[in-house]
Amino acid sequence: MIEHLQRFFVAATILRCAVGSERRSLPVRAKGDAPSAFANTSTIRVPRGLTVIERKLMAVHNSDVVAMFQEMADLLELEDESTFRIRAYRQAATTIDELGRNLGQMIENGEDLSELQGIGKDLAGKIERIIETGSFDDLEELRKRTTPSLRELTHIPQIGPKRARLLHEKLGIENLDDLEDAVNEGRLRELKGFGKRAEEQILSAMETGRRKKERRLLSEVEEAAESLEAFLNSLNGVKDACVAGSYRRKAETVGDLDSVVSSSQPGKIIDQFVEYEDIDQVINKGKASSSVLLRSGLQVDLRVVKPESYGSALIYFTGAKNHQLTLRDMALDKDQKLNEYGLFDKKDKQLAGKTEKDIYKAFNLAYIEPELRENRGEIDAAAKQNGLPKLIDIDDIRGDLHCHTTWSDGRASVEKMAETAKERGYDYLAITDHSKRMQMVNGLSGKDLRKQAEEIKKVDEKIKGLTLLAGCEVDILEDGTLDLSDDDLNDLDVVICSIHSNMNLSSRKQTDRLLRAIENPNCQIIGHMRGRKVLERDEIDIDLERLLKEAKDAGCAIEINADPHRRDLDENGVRFALDIGLKFTVSTDAHSAAGLDQMKYGVWTARRGWVEKKDVLNTGTMNSLRKALRSR
Repeated sequence: MIEHLQRFFVAATILRCAVGSERRSLPVRAKGDAPSAFANTSTIRVPRGLTVIERKLMAVHNSDVVAMFQEMADLLELEDESTFRIRAYRQAATTIDELGRNLGQMIENGEDLSELQGIGKDLAGKIERIIETGSFDDLEELRKRTTPSLRELTHIPQIGPKRARLLHEKLGIENLDDLEDAVNEGRLRELKGFGKRAEEQILSAMETGRRKKERRLLSEVEEAAESLEAFLNSLNGVKDACVAGSYRRKAETVGDLDSVVSSSQPGKIIDQFVEYEDIDQVINKGKASSSVLLRSGLQVDLRVVKPESYGSALIYFTGAKNHQLTLRDMALDKDQKLNEYGLFDKKDKQLAGKTEKDIYKAFNLAYIEPELRENRGEIDAAAKQNGLPKLIDIDDIRGDLHCHTTWSDGRASVEKMAETAKERGYDYLAITDHSKRMQMVNGLSGKDLRKQAEEIKKVDEKIKGLTLLAGCEVDILEDGTLDLSDDDLNDLDVVICSIHSNMNLSSRKQTDRLLRAIENPNCQIIGHMRGRKVLERDEIDIDLERLLKEAKDAGCAIEINADPHRRDLDENGVRFALDIGLKFTVSTDAHSAAGLDQMKYGVWTARRGWVEKKDVLNTGTMNSLRKALRSR
């Protein structure tokens, strides 16, 4: 195994360089065009001529390990196994999900995986086994004993493994169809803990589950997309290659991976592509296109075009449908034709197509960043001088204002979080553990916060070049009051106010609740305002327009939460808040040191919402930040 790993890591070190622990971890882009997301992005290439073993090993991603550990925990819970074992696998999955570094590369660097939070010698060995074989024995044994359809029930947010076991034992429910029939027939009400409201929530959750099956979080497909793009760029005969679609637009979720390759030898490229070791099934194989399913179930659609058509194909396969239609209509108005092969006059002479810039220039438009290509006014803005925003960049972020430590539910100490923030190049970091209402995660009382502030001060004095701020994520209670008194909050540097409970209140009650919180002078930032979990939990019902206007009048900032499971506010809410004139913070809500690397997802949401550097408080200096926070 070690020999195989060593050969793999020589290639993987290059392949995964953008996934490393450095803060400015950036996506790849197509060469010859403006950056797809950030100005200093570069295309990653891997060595040609990798062996079958090396390519097979390259196909194992961190997300594969996460999925297997989560599955293991679900299956253990279905069998009513030890809570300790279940928690161990879930903790390990969370650690790996937030890691931001390739596990294989870490082994190649001589790092001991057992030293990671929540991963001991046993789980480290299982990770190595997954990298080598694609699975591990304990999981395979459990799979043999469990009906696959029964595990599908555990994916429903209102069900989970414990309830799935109960429904199976009491009502004989084995799959989603059985569950839907039982809900429609009212049979769930026979069980303790299931009423009419629970049935309604389950039906809603089942619909959410169906959407989740169709789409995946950007963070879940990112490693596979980066590896795919690097693989395509490594093929003989390829000039340029890019994963386009919603992935390139940095949307919250991705349905499949639309990939574009520039080459004068399409047949040769397709023949090489279908040999990619991450492929589970070839759906179709044409002369210049192919569709495949990866082992993860993710579909990849590849189109190979000539170099003179590459820019046009990128625009065609990157932008949302209505963005494309608007450009096509503009071409028709000029008696021209636009498609994936280029812009043509009425005699079919190509006018542009080699680069994206060429296409936009032909329409007298400024280059439109991929994140903006949603037909939300970007084309009209591009027609005006300086009409498009100068979008915020990851390098503009000077600090993180929302993170948790071992004082509450975080998995790293104050000092470890501070050291990591300094390594990321930050000027400041706010420690914002939960308040006392969150008893299940050791929420802090006012007395606890004062003790923590003493530790924060000591660490701040110890770590030079980084300013630590004492803060708190304070719960907004059901009546809108804050979980801590004004006396407890007055001396804090940063106060984020968030909702974590009573998510199903009516729109009026939920809106009134937030309005009362905003009225409190200690409320500096509203955290994850819609309370949603992407593909897992719908947003709370509020009068967003009214709340944002009140927040603006009160001088309260709105958080863009960078947790890839939240990305809250979403891009539409961000754009609306921006038009009102609100200021934002972009923060990770990190619960581990590795979680600080999730900042990019918040920046991408901000970019999709047309946000510039000047609109975000934590792009400023320490002095300007303090001034903005104290303005309340």
